[in-house]
Amino acid sequence: MPMVLSFIILILLNGCIPSEVNEDEDIFKFKDSYVGDSGAVGNITRRLPNPNGEHISGLELKTTEEPYGIILNYTNVEKSEDIETNYRENALYNATFILALVKNADWVKFNFVEQELIVSREELQNLYGKDLRQFNYEEELSNFIQEKLKDENKVNEFFNLRVR
Repeated sequence: MPMVLSFIILILLNGCIPSEVNEDEDIFKFKDSYVGDSGAVGNITRRLPNPNGEHISGLELKTTEEPYGIILNYTNVEKSEDIETNYRENALYNATFILALVKNADWVKFNFVEQELIVSREELQNLYGKDLRQFNYEEELSNFIQEKLKDENKVNEFFNLRVR
């Protein structure tokens, strides 16, 4: 009996240990997730790039009332001195993926160490001229975003025109 009890406890404890993120796994497996699905949202955000010298320290899911949103909180880690952090590009890239995959998310707020940025679905779709939910493949979306981010003036204009 003690052996069976020990085995059951071992299985239960093993189930509680968070699993590693499989970077090779397609992020689009989480397409059509909901803001309230913390597991899916967490898996999505862990696969997205972090600004230089920062990583996600937590996320908040705002599901009480519409519009629904996601808040990502960042904390300091060791910084590479040669790499400049572009928070705006990082926010646009990550928000685009989140809003393409999480069907009922209307906005994403990034609490970076040195800056706070909010990106809404409506504003992004106006910038891109395309419904983000139409994308079905990670490479397709990543290439689309990279092409849009090449226009630094458009990126700066996106953030400068908004009043928050």
